[in-house]
Formats: sequence, C-alpha cells, structure tokens
Amino acid sequence: MTCTEIVEANLERIHEINPIINAAVQIVSERACQEAENLDRMAAKGRFKGPLHGVPISIKDSLDTESIVTTGGTLGRKSFVPLEDAPVVKRLRDAGAVLIAKTNTPELTLGGETDNLIYGRTSNPYDLGRSPGGSSGGSVALIAAGGSALELGSDTGGSIREPAHLCGVAGIKPTSGRAPRTGHIIPYAIGVLDSLTQIGPIARYVEDLELALNLICGPDGLDPSVVPMPLPASAEVELGDLRIAYYTENGIVPLDKEIDRVIQDTVTTLDQQGLKIEQNTLPNMPRMADLLSQLRIAATGAAARKLLKKYGTTQPGPDLDRYFENSNLSTTATVNTSLLESIDEVRSDALVFMQDYDAIICPPSHALARPHGASVADNYEKWSYITLQNLLGWPAAVVRAGTSGSGKLPIGVQIVASPWREDIVLALAKIIEAQMGGYQPPEI
Repeated sequence: MTCTEIVEANLERIHEINPIINAAVQIVSERACQEAENLDRMAAKGRFKGPLHGVPISIKDSLDTESIVTTGGTLGRKSFVPLEDAPVVKRLRDAGAVLIAKTNTPELTLGGETDNLIYGRTSNPYDLGRSPGGSSGGSVALIAAGGSALELGSDTGGSIREPAHLCGVAGIKPTSGRAPRTGHIIPYAIGVLDSLTQIGPIARYVEDLELALNLICGPDGLDPSVVPMPLPASAEVELGDLRIAYYTENGIVPLDKEIDRVIQDTVTTLDQQGLKIEQNTLPNMPRMADLLSQLRIAATGAAARKLLKKYGTTQPGPDLDRYFENSNLSTTATVNTSLLESIDEVRSDALVFMQDYDAIICPPSHALARPHGASVADNYEKWSYITLQNLLGWPAAVVRAGTSGSGKLPIGVQIVASPWREDIVLALAKIIEAQMGGYQPPEI
C-alpha cells in the first residue's frame, strides 16, 4: 500500500467510529493527505524520510501541534493554534509520520475521566457505557478502535498506563528525564511536581512503542531535566537471566478479582517459559501512596490555578473543582521540606529492593473499565497501583494480557523496572503480549 492509501484508510476509520466514541477532537484530513502524497513521491524516487515514513499518527490534545488547534481541554485555549510542534511531535514527523488527528483529554490532563467543556466525553470502544479512563483516554480509544497507528500521550499519575489497560492497548511511561515535555500543557519547571509528568507512546503493539520511544527521547535544549541516556535495545535482554518480582494486592486499595486472575495467569505462563519469578511486594507502598497524596494535595491546586491563569481560563470544568475547594486561589504552593525528605527516603528504599530484582509485574489499576462518572470521586489512593511509579520516576508499561469473564473488557498487566531500563520493560512486555494474546480489536 502507498502512504496515501494507508492515511486515507485511517481517516476513513476515524470518520466511521468517531461519532460513536468521540476520541478525535481535531481531524486534519487535507493536510494529512497532502503530506502522504509528498511521501509517496519521495518513495517513488527511492528516498524515505525516516522509519515512520507514511505512518499515520494521532497526538493527545495536551501537546502542541503546529497550525492545529491545541486546547489541553481548557476553555482559555479553545482557539489556541501553536506556531510549532512540541519537540516530541516534531521528532515523529521528522521521521516521516503523518499527523492525522488530535485526541481528547480532561482539562489540563488532570482527571480520571476523559471529558471537558470544549469537546465533551470520550467513550470506551469496548463498551460505550464505560470510560476509557484519563487522561490519555482519547488517545487509547482511537488507537484501540483502529483510527491511528501510533499516539503520544502523557502520564502524570498513570495517564498512559491505566487507559491502556482499560482499552486493551500498549503504552509506556519512560524514566523521568527521558523525553522533553516542552510544548505540553503541563510543562517542565513546575516545581516539586516536575518529575511526575512524562511523555510516552501508545500503540496496539509493543514493538511500535520501542520504535517511537527511540525517536522521541533525548534533550531538546529547553527541558532542563532531560538526560542524554542511551536506550538499550530490548532484543539484547537475556530473559532467562532476569529476576522478576510480582504482586497483586498493594495493601492500599482492594484489587478486582479479574485483574488478580490475569496477573496470576501471566505469572504462571512466564514461569512455564523458564523465567525466574517470585512473589514479593515493593516496600512501603502505603507510605508512598500517603506521601504522594500529601504532595499532590499541597501542590497540585496551586499548579492548576497557575496554569489556568497562564492559559486565560476563567471558567474551569468540574474535573478541577477539587483543587479550588477551601482555597483563596493562591498560585503559590507550600510544601514542607520534611515531606520531600520522606519521599527521598522511600525512593531510596525502593532502589534497595530492586538490587534483588530486574523487574516487577503488578496491577495496572484496581478496577476494570467503569461506567462513565464512576472515577469522579476517586482520590489519589484509588490510583495507587499506577501513581507510585510516577513518584519513583521509574519506567513502566502496560500491555493487554487477558479479558474479563464477560468476554468483553480488556485486562492489562503492568511491567516496571529500575531507572533507564526501558529495555527490560519492553522485553517483558513483548513476551507477555506474545504469550497472553495482546491487542484484540473491539467490535465497533
């Protein structure tokens, strides 16, 4: 197939399914087709732009895209058109990717349900009465429904990984400091919360995550946190040498029995494949969850208010109400230094634990996809199965490994490794995908 045929097929699929799931909020058909035609002319001359030559991609509406409205789900940016792509977006386009759509997000990406005052609510393609999660809910819904081949999402508290679980696709949050956040609605240099947010790829298959990750990582000369660390290839990982821990319940929030079952099935399968795996729990998880909760309660409200002021939003949506309760709308956070010292202590304890292991397999959420609105009252502890990796700054991926007893809803598992070891995460995600079935398309 030509680039034009591939792009047109994806655009046709978007126009077919988007009225049902409301995942794509901007569709750039004309520009995408023109780019695809140019890429076809290049290919006819034996020239290729890069490893993504002609691959149709979508981008979460929290990332700037040149000449395409980018709202971040907040009314102050309802008509905002960036002059340039975010660096991670530019890197994919420079590699030949064709941007065909932007995808929905809760306001400022700060919500567990993908809904906002500009574009409305996104539905889960496996059950339209259920949520795809947040904040990368539009991203995973479009990928799962076959509207795009590759997506970039963001993850501040599980916002790539939980939606990937809920919609049966693959997604990875890289190590804190891997990819620049320049041009993201939650930018770099956001104070004590800075290390929590990471940009990462979402796709139907794990091998596509690795391809994209290699393209987007590395310093951009603006985000001061990004480290020029090599990204080893997952193919070089000796699976038989890995020491793997796993756990189900985290001692904070009860786990859905179906997720427990899928993790146990995955562990049994890996053991049968000859991998070294044993049950052991990451230490201090209840304390980590409490510390993260304290940090976000102390700082997120001020950060959200500051960003809303920056973007000119005077009417925030319901997702942000909790950050304004009992507040004088101050944009300055007060965080006790003892809290930061305690966070460093638990991070250190976690690194000591990982001296005995190369990876951890664990739940990607406490629940399966839930009805719309069910996550509105969730607190930070409810998200503790996925937010702790943001506190630690470690790489973590989710891949589909099973299906609910009803045969309808996807169930994922989470793979976590020490800092800078995305190669281990991806190697294990690939074998789990191969052994447990991986992505399966929805019926819509």
